[in-house]
Amino acid sequence: MAKGKDSISPEEDEQGQAPLVADDTDGVSTEGARKLTREFDDSGPGQWYVLHTYSGYEDAVAESLRQRIESLDMGDKIFRVLVPKEKQIEIKNGKRRTVEKKIFPGYVLVKMVVTEESWYVVRNTPSVTGFIGSGTVPVPISDAEMDTIKKRMKIEEPKHKIDLKIGDLVHINDGPFKEYDGTVSEIDEARGKIKVLVSIFGRETPVELDFLQVKKA
Repeated sequence: MAKGKDSISPEEDEQGQAPLVADDTDGVSTEGARKLTREFDDSGPGQWYVLHTYSGYEDAVAESLRQRIESLDMGDKIFRVLVPKEKQIEIKNGKRRTVEKKIFPGYVLVKMVVTEESWYVVRNTPSVTGFIGSGTVPVPISDAEMDTIKKRMKIEEPKHKIDLKIGDLVHINDGPFKEYDGTVSEIDEARGKIKVLVSIFGRETPVELDFLQVKKA
């Protein structure tokens, strides 16, 4: 069984972390809340464990494992399979859009009772490289880690987190002013917009941009 670490953390190639929300129900539709309640139902036996998979195969692993649970009649030992995802804002071709991103690329969560038989079924699912654990024993996720994952998945609309301040020098990486440098003159966190003073033909011109269209210079 593959060695791992006792806790999981997001990979760096997924545009960073979205902010957590303290209130579990903020911004969540009634149907969305019901769905998440079913997914995270912690009643009954079993604990949540983490599988490491080949990157990009998380959904395929989850689907394959669900099929194996059914075909091998393991529903009394392996209860739920989950690929944690959250909504993030990104800019593409100058347009803002909300996309769903995996919180932990390369990982799948499984609620199960670990026995020799259930371990074998999960571990031998195609594209699974091992459990996260210590030595040869899978280590369950702590309640605190699971609570954090639940909160992140329950964010219905991503919030703006603008890590800039007035006076910061930024480089514009999208839109008609791409490749220009400028200085932040205004910040509107509610709208996710900033104004940047850009030198055009020797004159400073204020340009309104989405905060995702710039990075610190």
